[in-house]
Amino acid sequence: AFFWLVSLLLSSLIWFIAVKASDPHDEPLQKGLLIFGVMFSVLLQEAFRFLYYKLLRKAIEGLVALSEDGCSPISIQQMAYVAGVGFGLMSGAFSMINLLADALGPGTVGIHGDSQLYFLTSAFMTMVLIFLHTFWGILFFHGCENRRWWEIAAVIVMHLAVSGSTFCNPLYVGSLVPSYLLMAAAAVWAYLLSGGSAQNLRRFLLCK
Repeated sequence: AFFWLVSLLLSSLIWFIAVKASDPHDEPLQKGLLIFGVMFSVLLQEAFRFLYYKLLRKAIEGLVALSEDGCSPISIQQMAYVAGVGFGLMSGAFSMINLLADALGPGTVGIHGDSQLYFLTSAFMTMVLIFLHTFWGILFFHGCENRRWWEIAAVIVMHLAVSGSTFCNPLYVGSLVPSYLLMAAAAVWAYLLSGGSAQNLRRFLLCK
């Protein structure tokens, strides 16, 4: 969560400088800066995810050196899951803070033709991002651990695609449907990389 916060801080600083240095009345420029800010923030988040992986790798080496049996008490898969959850929960917390700020006023969503589904769809979008960050953490760490760089690239592309789909709003179908489809694909992929199988899933559902 701390690493995600640092990436958000740096993204905010870049965004603040870019907005202050530009003409606020130039709408095409401001829209371009918004797109740039979102894409830059995604890339910075993934860079900090990689830095966090490197830090945890050093920590595991230290734990192995200190352990009596030469084995780490925590696996890289467990760390990947926890790191993904940390990224996701902090991302969701900041999304909810922004929603609550909008809910406080002074205006009311829905007036003058705005969508009445703003808060509901935003909540669903926050939820999907929390799950996606969890799955992305597993995929990203697996790619780093096994030097499968295409898995890392896939995570970055999915992150860019989900963030970019929000520009379809207020056509919320254009952002929610692709995001949930990507979440399902990432969930299956992360499940398989974690050692899961169809047989394990069937035994779990049948409580065997």
